[in-house]
Amino acid sequence: MKAYPYACAGILFAFIISCNPSVNSTSVKYSPVMGTWKLLNGTLIEKGDSAVTDYTQGKSFIKMINQDHFAFLLHDLAKGLDSNKVFSSGGGRYELKGDDYTEHLEYCSDRQWEGNDFSFKVAIRGDTLIQRGVEKIDSLKIDRINIEKYIRLK
Repeated sequence: MKAYPYACAGILFAFIISCNPSVNSTSVKYSPVMGTWKLLNGTLIEKGDSAVTDYTQGKSFIKMINQDHFAFLLHDLAKGLDSNKVFSSGGGRYELKGDDYTEHLEYCSDRQWEGNDFSFKVAIRGDTLIQRGVEKIDSLKIDRINIEKYIRLK
């Protein structure tokens, strides 16, 4: 029974802290990239060759961005039951300075991509986000331009 006053004090302390404006989530500065985005299409340009992927047919890719982290999820819409099965995910910290957006990939279902940074230029027009940058990983011999077009989900 002696623990009861301490439990009440802990609950009261948590309540007071949650009401503190310096801790409250409304004090987080809003950025226009924050939100959930659905990838419509992606273009990879490597050694002069272009490949365009339509992410509205047979697969779905979303990216979620909060005040300091991003995460992405990709999967096929056939639930892995055909030859086009795919699942990929990843995330980490990001930095945004003006239109310079850099992802620090800390987690990835393709573990060889972890620990790499990818820099993009971003542009937002209405509910559309376009990011363009270079994906370069020397150990995997990847050096290509990546252009992605997203629409904001509501």
